[in-house]
Amino acid sequence: MTASSNGFWRHNNKDNSLTLDDITVVDNSLLKRAVGAMALGNAMEWFDFGVYSYIAVTLGKVFFPSSSPSAQLIATFGTFAAAFLVRPIGGMVFGPLGDRIGRQRVLAMTMIMMAVGTFAIGLIPSYGSIGILAPALLLVARLVQGFSTGGEYGGAATFIAEFATDRRRGFAGSFLEFGTLVGYILGAGTVAVLTATLSQEALLSWGWRVPFFIAGPLGLVGLYIRMKLEETPAFKKEAEAREADEMSRPKQSFMELLAQQWKPLLLCVGLVLIFNVTDYMALSYLPSYLSATLHFNESHGLFLVLLVMVLMMPMTLYAGHLSDKIGRKPVMLLGCVGLFVLSIPALLLIRMGTVLPVFSGLLILGALLSTFTGVMPSSLPALFPTKIRYGALAIGFNVSVSLFGGTTPLVTAWLVDRTGNLMMPAYYLMGASIIGIVSVLALRETARKPLLGSGPCVATRAEAHAVLRGEREAEELDEAYAAAVTARA
Repeated sequence: MTASSNGFWRHNNKDNSLTLDDITVVDNSLLKRAVGAMALGNAMEWFDFGVYSYIAVTLGKVFFPSSSPSAQLIATFGTFAAAFLVRPIGGMVFGPLGDRIGRQRVLAMTMIMMAVGTFAIGLIPSYGSIGILAPALLLVARLVQGFSTGGEYGGAATFIAEFATDRRRGFAGSFLEFGTLVGYILGAGTVAVLTATLSQEALLSWGWRVPFFIAGPLGLVGLYIRMKLEETPAFKKEAEAREADEMSRPKQSFMELLAQQWKPLLLCVGLVLIFNVTDYMALSYLPSYLSATLHFNESHGLFLVLLVMVLMMPMTLYAGHLSDKIGRKPVMLLGCVGLFVLSIPALLLIRMGTVLPVFSGLLILGALLSTFTGVMPSSLPALFPTKIRYGALAIGFNVSVSLFGGTTPLVTAWLVDRTGNLMMPAYYLMGASIIGIVSVLALRETARKPLLGSGPCVATRAEAHAVLRGEREAEELDEAYAAAVTARA
């Protein structure tokens, strides 16, 4: 790779013009390794994290004995939501650390913490064996998972965004959520096989532990892959610039820098809200809603969600590709408007309780979710400059997920239980879509543009020369325009 020594696009400085040294030429083999490693690592992380929601009904019986299935489900999702309360703390720790010591090392840390937390759940005795200590230990393990996840998404999205070229950042970033879907599919598939093949007694006795035990070896594989990666070129340039800058001027703290980014942070919270409310509603809450509330066959419901996620994989990649062609905003706006219009019809189909209508309703929500899964990994890192990108994104993302995304299953289950209104999931999605529309409209378009604080990032030296020629032609046009205005004056 060729890279600027100062980490900033000089064209943003009125005293300097863009030079060839300011343009990063990406090594395609390194880019593929980075994208593949982040997608695979993310798949392992979200297998660990997501399997909890797919086996939530069984966990409710194991850890929260009650005569009411809805009370068990609410208690289980309460523990699910508790993990999200510590995610901002994880973001505050891992994010700034990733901006200081590097993205790659911190992402290795989050991987091993997640594996340990998930494996530990499989070791916890049931409520019948140790009483109240069982749900207490479950809560501790979930808090470890949540703390780890606080540094995962922001770091992985930052890593891919900083390796990708400007012209294909949307497509490259979409592989991150492709990996998430792989993890969810593995989790849902494992639970579906267990529920279909084991008796209820066997599932309650030992079967529920199996998906959690898988986390150990998966975590070791993910750790090995991430330890083999190089650091991103943008971070390397920023580290060099920071060294030189700290020798010439006082150092600003991370919080001082973050305070200057309050507008992008608000946008980040709004975008993540619509993304994660839709995600956790469609892929985490609705499988339990089908079985516990609508009394739909549990294994059939999991299979349908699994099928929808398989279909979402190519849709996610296409959404990322499309955002490189027509822009991030139009694709995300399509998803937001679609949710507002189609949430009620989708839930009415799901409530019919037979296989084809349920599948159709889930597929509508899955297709709309794909507009976010395919575009968010490239849109969110572009909100912040390189020097605080990991930290700002980790904090903004996890604050939003904790307040709105992770609480979606719990709040929706509570609303349905309290009101008796089975349409509450649709109304919840419609409310989130309004916030999403406002956030997307306020966003500046970043497709095919360099990341803040970095120069252009291209695939070949020929493309770098083309960028340079275009920049010089633009400067000549600016000078000619200024001269014409002066002459008329």
